[in-house]
Amino acid sequence: MVPRYSRPAMTAIWSSENRYRIWWAIEVYAAEAMGTVGMIPADDAAIIRRAFDDDVLGEIDVPAIDTIEEVTKHDVIAFLTWAGEKLGPERRWLHQGMTSSDVLDTSLAVQLKQSAELLIADLAALLAVLKRRAIEHKLTPTIGRSHGIHAEPVTFGLKLAQAYAEFDRNLARLKAARDEIATCAISGAVGTFANIDPAIEAHVAKELGLTPEPTSTQVIPRDRHAMFFAVLGVIASSIERLSIEVRHLQRTEVLEVEEYFAPGQKGSSAMPHKRNPVLTENLTGLARVVRAAVVPAMENVALWHERDISHSSVERFIGPDACITLDFALARLTGVIDKLLIYPDRMQANMDRMGGLIHSQRVLLALTQAGLSREESYALVQRNAMQVWGSDGKLQLLDLLKADPQVTAKLSDAELEDLFDLDYHFKRIDVIFKRVFGV
Repeated sequence: MVPRYSRPAMTAIWSSENRYRIWWAIEVYAAEAMGTVGMIPADDAAIIRRAFDDDVLGEIDVPAIDTIEEVTKHDVIAFLTWAGEKLGPERRWLHQGMTSSDVLDTSLAVQLKQSAELLIADLAALLAVLKRRAIEHKLTPTIGRSHGIHAEPVTFGLKLAQAYAEFDRNLARLKAARDEIATCAISGAVGTFANIDPAIEAHVAKELGLTPEPTSTQVIPRDRHAMFFAVLGVIASSIERLSIEVRHLQRTEVLEVEEYFAPGQKGSSAMPHKRNPVLTENLTGLARVVRAAVVPAMENVALWHERDISHSSVERFIGPDACITLDFALARLTGVIDKLLIYPDRMQANMDRMGGLIHSQRVLLALTQAGLSREESYALVQRNAMQVWGSDGKLQLLDLLKADPQVTAKLSDAELEDLFDLDYHFKRIDVIFKRVFGV
């Protein structure tokens, strides 16, 4: 993780201290259940539980655990050794019938669930801002572009409503991914429950807010993790899509929107006039980092037989990196949209630059409705439109059409003028907004 792109709450989830706290909880809940089913003495199970409630571990001494691991070469054993020193003879019951993956995989499930909860809150905050600004600019005219070229009018609010709908789908995907990843496996070596009662797993799962894994091998199946990281990758792509929209619209030649530029902010070390879209450029880069976790997560699905650890090193990277980076990116995007400077006059001026070409389809349709074939109608409109295209703003399509006898033979001047009404394009914005926002 990079501190520059990290936020404290998400970083804490992936800290060594939090991981060891989760490990300790798993061991204690397992011992508690073992005492209930008679696997270990109930009195010793109660002592272990009291130690947990009394927080006998205190501050997690990560360097001490690391020192033990230098000898054991095994992280779970190192932790159990350190934690056991805080207990009496009852420490011998820790980890009874369990395997390391029971602790590691269940702990990872908790961390991913905790991360998902933060990301869900991030998405909710972004959606709130998108909705507010979409309603604010519901009828702010701007040009829609296809292939980067002026097409037909839209509104800026519609652009934001489209983003809202996309991130709302992402919210549903993330909730499903959270639920799918939140499973617990306390099934012992190769997942047969030979040395541990399934009731132990059920109790640990309940205490941790997880669901028992229906059938593990010695690990929780990695298709669950692949889906989780794939969803993070999709969310990152949505972040990039909206960021690129802002970046394009901030270009000097367009300048329809602009990232907020704070007092005292500097855009360039060399050119004092610069105001660059640095936040959305940053978000484009961060999206690549999150998506970089997707392919390794997919490759982790294919483990050997009942278990190998080829996935382990991968997840130590992609777990914290993807979650921490996406958390930061969502918060940054929310700030960008919240403070985005929007210039309606420039939007109108950009539409006007093309001499009315943005209304060409309405003329085409009107000519076909007046009796011409589509081919004839298209040729008439395109012939006049191409003159406007090459006039550098000096000609207007409406004027050329009024002067074209083949056009005026079918459409009066008043009918042509009506075809250039900008508001016509927005008559069903309410329908779209109701679909998106339900209001």
